[in-house]
Amino acid sequence: MTTNHDLSVRALARLEELTRLESPSGDREHLNVLRDNLVGRWSALGLEVTVVSGVAGDHVVADWMVPGDQGHVLLITHYDTVWPVGELLRQPFAHDGDVVSGPGTLDMKAGIVAIELALERLRERGETPTTSLRIVCVADEELSSLDGRRVVEQAAQGATSVLGFEAAHPDGAFKNGRRGVARLLITVTGRAAHAGLAADAGVSAIDELVDLLNDIRVHAPVATDGAVNVGRIRGGSRANVVAAEAEAEIGVRFADPATERALLSYVQGLSPRRNGATVTVTVLSQRPAWPADPDSWLTSLVERIASDLGGVGEARPTGGAGDANFTGAAGIPTLDGLGPRGDHAHALGEYFLLSSLLERIELLERLLVNPELRRGH
Repeated sequence: MTTNHDLSVRALARLEELTRLESPSGDREHLNVLRDNLVGRWSALGLEVTVVSGVAGDHVVADWMVPGDQGHVLLITHYDTVWPVGELLRQPFAHDGDVVSGPGTLDMKAGIVAIELALERLRERGETPTTSLRIVCVADEELSSLDGRRVVEQAAQGATSVLGFEAAHPDGAFKNGRRGVARLLITVTGRAAHAGLAADAGVSAIDELVDLLNDIRVHAPVATDGAVNVGRIRGGSRANVVAAEAEAEIGVRFADPATERALLSYVQGLSPRRNGATVTVTVLSQRPAWPADPDSWLTSLVERIASDLGGVGEARPTGGAGDANFTGAAGIPTLDGLGPRGDHAHALGEYFLLSSLLERIELLERLLVNPELRRGH
């Protein structure tokens, strides 16, 4: 029988190994090293592993299939992080009591460890999941899964339910809904002219953009569940030249599909005020809104098992978006936040609680052998 101490040692050893394999989004050289590590580890667990070529890095898909199954449970993870190579020098992997810290530990290498050790412990006890499993681990989640989305959506075909292994809420609650998010680029062209000698001959792209952004601030249909953030502005060349071009990148967030449609329609329908100016709106990335389902059988099942184990047995939505948005918005029963609890993702001092990782491992073990997980087959 594996003790909590033994499990802690194994979890820490694997987590340190994954953390030291730094894996910034878009850094193919380093992503490939971790990709190969995952392929080897998952193959040793008896999974059938496939590497799917990707634009910014390869994605890893692994299957454990029950003969005769007509569906599968999809487990979603990612192995890229926001941290550049060398961040370990500033934030080394560390373990102090219950606190485990280091770049990428919470988001989301600890979630990967939870999956691996749950499957490993079932294997050691001679148990097998009650249903077919598919694990998808994308390489560009921190870049909005511009390429990974197709892999997630393909892996979700035929899925009866989806489990996401992003971090839990800081208090340990699961995530049963996520606001959607889109990044849009507003590009304005005008006409350059000398700002002193021939200002009237020019059309200022910057003035046009400022007015458009003010219109968005005042008139965008955000209702109660939407938000708009102007994240970046660029334009013009010199103070004595009427600006011929300007652009702004904005982020819009929405919890409801109706707000999503209204917001995107409004921004994409922007038109110039000035003769001679043109406006183009480009959607750079988009994750659809995933509203919470209060009657979700999957959420009820996981909450019940978590409560039986003495953990936090509740779920609620979160404001951030992730890959679970794709499956939740598609109507597949989805629950995220099966990773451990912690804080400071994407920031200095990123950490999680080791005790919560051990709880998640045990929860996943119980869940995978529960016959109710076969619902939908």
